[in-house]
Amino acid sequence: MTRVRSLLFILWLYGTMAFFGIICSPLLLFPISAGMAVIRWWAGSVLFGARWIVGVKVVFRGLEYRPDGPALIAGKHLSMLDTIAPFTILNRTCYVLKKELIYLPFLGWFAWRTKMVAVNRADAAKALKLMVAACRARLSEGRQILIFPEGTRSEVGADADYKPGVAALYRDLEVPCHLLATNSGQFWPGHGIDRKPGTVVFEFLPPLPAGLKRGEFMTQMKAKLEEASNRLIAENS
Repeated sequence: MTRVRSLLFILWLYGTMAFFGIICSPLLLFPISAGMAVIRWWAGSVLFGARWIVGVKVVFRGLEYRPDGPALIAGKHLSMLDTIAPFTILNRTCYVLKKELIYLPFLGWFAWRTKMVAVNRADAAKALKLMVAACRARLSEGRQILIFPEGTRSEVGADADYKPGVAALYRDLEVPCHLLATNSGQFWPGHGIDRKPGTVVFEFLPPLPAGLKRGEFMTQMKAKLEEASNRLIAENS
């Protein structure tokens, strides 16, 4: 039954993506706020489907630490869900994502229109400079920059490898770094199609202040995200 429900949810996930992408494509000609609204509608439909088809409920904690205006957010990355759920709780999210996603139908169209920051990983040095410049521009527009320091999805319980790109953003943007922990991979794994019933928690943590040294920033960020995410996993085991 788990496999059947998971397959139905996959149909729901990509079916709603196609539906919103096609029906709402005229809104690509409108201001960015219209494109952001479409993404939020789609994200809400995904969470609805996850709840009622496979029993994956999503809750948010630590909302007192949720940024409202321009901000830098570093998030734990265990699942595709991590790239969807925050749209329902943040006002003007701007993701740092790999450039290949821009070329995808539907998803890529709206990512491009809403000025998500696309990074070409093949040219690391140049990509870092372009990423920082683009994020600075988005920050000046009041956007909340969300980056996953691991660069890709980690397995639950694995020793996470945090990349230095987030440190460059933190240094050059000169803003506090908000933290978003999760246990998402526990019920929506990073790989495979099966989804397991349970409660996925996204928890905002107290932000790290601006101005920390690079090494201290990286150490504290990783320690806090890993500790909080592991706690959430233990709570829901």
